[in-house]
Amino acid sequence: MSEVRIPAEPRTEFGKGGARRTRRAGKIPAVLYGHGTEPRHLALPAREFGHAIKGGGANTLITLQLDGGTELALPKAIQRNPIRGDFEHVDLLLVRRGEKVTVEVPVTLTGEANREGLVDQQLMTLTVEAEATHIPAHFEVSIEGMQVGDNVTAGAVPLPSGTILIGDPDQVVVAVLAAPTAEQLEAELAGAEAEAGIERDESDNDVDEVGAEDSAETDGAAAAE
Repeated sequence: MSEVRIPAEPRTEFGKGGARRTRRAGKIPAVLYGHGTEPRHLALPAREFGHAIKGGGANTLITLQLDGGTELALPKAIQRNPIRGDFEHVDLLLVRRGEKVTVEVPVTLTGEANREGLVDQQLMTLTVEAEATHIPAHFEVSIEGMQVGDNVTAGAVPLPSGTILIGDPDQVVVAVLAAPTAEQLEAELAGAEAEAGIERDESDNDVDEVGAEDSAETDGAAAAE
């Protein structure tokens, strides 16, 4: 997994005003907690943190460079602005080398299933327990040659040594489903329209019929002339 070093400095301003000033200075308000220690309020450089997350994902192991030493941490919660997308706040979990942590790791599909089927990925991540400095970046699940009706469960996903699956091993990660027929698609569309309250107004048919009659009469008159 990725491990990056990021400088961090103590944050002495709190509240919404203090957080805004921290962000205007190009930094992210953060809190470091864990192992029974008092929470520490920090400010992280937004550019460096963004590069770290982009390169290693949410499970990036961060070495915080603090006055008096360093600390290892994992991003536990990341808040982003829903419009601009910039970072607003980060919760960091203090970890130790050799310590086991529970994390969610992305699942990546490789290969191609039979073209007659539809690939349905039901789990985008797997929850696992892993050593803090050896968290997998992702799990690869091959769907090469899978036929309609085939599936891969969580327990069948190959995990690195020392990584333990947390949760139901029988839960389906990915399955290959039969492609729907034209009749099934039409029925689903009709059902969706009915559920949404979309109905064809009978007056539309009357208007169409009247319009057709008027057109026929006009055409007949023109032919007579």
